[in-house]
Amino acid sequence: MIPKVGIVVPTLGTRPEYLRQCLLSIREAGPAFILVVSKADFNGDDLRAEGLFDSIVPDPRQGLPKAINAGIRELPKEVEYVNWLGDDDLLNPGSLTVSSAVLDKEPKTVMVFGSCDYINEQGEVVWRNKSGSWAVPLLRVGPDLIPQPGALFRRTAFEDFGGLNDEYSWAFDFDLFLKLSKKGKVRFVKEPLAKFRWHPESLSVEYRKKSVEEASAVRISHLPEMVRPFSFLWEWLVRAATLIAGNRVTFLSKKKAQEK
Repeated sequence: MIPKVGIVVPTLGTRPEYLRQCLLSIREAGPAFILVVSKADFNGDDLRAEGLFDSIVPDPRQGLPKAINAGIRELPKEVEYVNWLGDDDLLNPGSLTVSSAVLDKEPKTVMVFGSCDYINEQGEVVWRNKSGSWAVPLLRVGPDLIPQPGALFRRTAFEDFGGLNDEYSWAFDFDLFLKLSKKGKVRFVKEPLAKFRWHPESLSVEYRKKSVEEASAVRISHLPEMVRPFSFLWEWLVRAATLIAGNRVTFLSKKKAQEK
């Protein structure tokens, strides 16, 4: 029987050990149909033989949002709840069972999320995102503190929006969360559901600045038109706070590495 949960894993196939850990963590998180999106020459025969994923589709090679959209489109029709997971991130054991149970019981809830641990390259926890239900209203005027890796949302809601907005390169999940919060209830569960791997080399100063700027553009686009001209009054503070928080996690990650 095909599970009602579907997880899409976009990958370039360049981090095989991380990818294996990622897929295994999904299997341990609960019943799920796992679909990999990768380039045409990706050889995942060994992973598939081990039962670590169920299907694979070619990456359209037009950016991450389009890769994720392509994957979710190809999930079996029986799949009701969806998300994607970076090939170096992890789900916690039983997390999909927890989040899907909430969506089963609460028809008006469109998305579930929990807290998330930030881990370094060695898998050591360096910080925990302890966001709660207050992170949902904060989306409209502040930073996005909803951890994407452990979230789970209704496929019908995702499809109603036409999938992820591929005009964005980094903040497409933020845009989705804002849309979902306007469509129905977004529910927080008091459990750590996932682990996000923090890579200093991939989260350079330049990358973080572009990401923060794009998140600001997303936030402003969801404001009422009459309010948008005044957003400069607080947006500079939100951008600065977000950059400082990112620098703090990088510092903790480096400190953890130096302690070894």
